[in-house]
Amino acid sequence: MRIISGKHKGRRITAPKKLPVRPTTDRAKEALFNILNHRLEWENISSLDLYAGTGNISYELASRGLSKLTAVDQNKHCAHFIYQTNEALDLSITIVKNSVEKFLANPSGSFDFIFADPPYDIKSFLYGKKGKHHSDFDHYLFYEHAQDCMGNVMITYNSNEVLRELYQDWFQTQWDLTYTMHSGKAYREDEGNRKELLVTNYAT
Repeated sequence: MRIISGKHKGRRITAPKKLPVRPTTDRAKEALFNILNHRLEWENISSLDLYAGTGNISYELASRGLSKLTAVDQNKHCAHFIYQTNEALDLSITIVKNSVEKFLANPSGSFDFIFADPPYDIKSFLYGKKGKHHSDFDHYLFYEHAQDCMGNVMITYNSNEVLRELYQDWFQTQWDLTYTMHSGKAYREDEGNRKELLVTNYAT
């Protein structure tokens, strides 16, 4: 992955292959930040990165000048990798190793911008032991937490009828950009028919 803008523009970061994540592609990040650049002044906001994974989005935010940035992920390997990268690049990311649900039940402060990249609503077993990162994820509970969040909230998902209906009161954008996912044959063969879903609690 590559940081696409800011102080560390062009810096490439290689995450261990064992991390149970689906890194956001450079093209997807560019599309996301093109939306955000017209709304947010990076130097003056605090941000929360939920399901931070490799820390890809956190590095991008920190490179753009955020001084208050918290990244949350319950996987110890993900949290450790973010910590190592944070130290190597001299960033100001606060790393929290915890489940998002527990963190949101007792958040440490308030945030102007919240980015969330939760597990997709898919049937294929993709990540985690026996695919539990996906098959055991409660999308309805996460939606309730998201509804309670103050500030600008952006969530990236796969697009399907269940999620579009769940977030029907949010602003929704679909696009053809898909993540590179190491998964079953059937899921890879269907990749061309899938779309990403971007939902926000504000107009983009």
